[in-house]
Amino acid sequence: MPTIGPLELGIILVIAIAIFGVGKIADIGKEMGRSVREFRGALREGDEAVKELGE
Repeated sequence: MPTIGPLELGIILVIAIAIFGVGKIADIGKEMGRSVREFRGALREGDEAVKELGE
């Protein structure tokens, strides 16, 4: 199975910037970061709830 290397990632980034523009890419990055933080928080809350049920 082929892997994606640094050259391919660079090409994808250049294409994304050409399509969306630099400002939009920054907004997308911020939203992705916020989503990951919320997801991790929800996982932590779920783990805590499971621990409480086990006690």
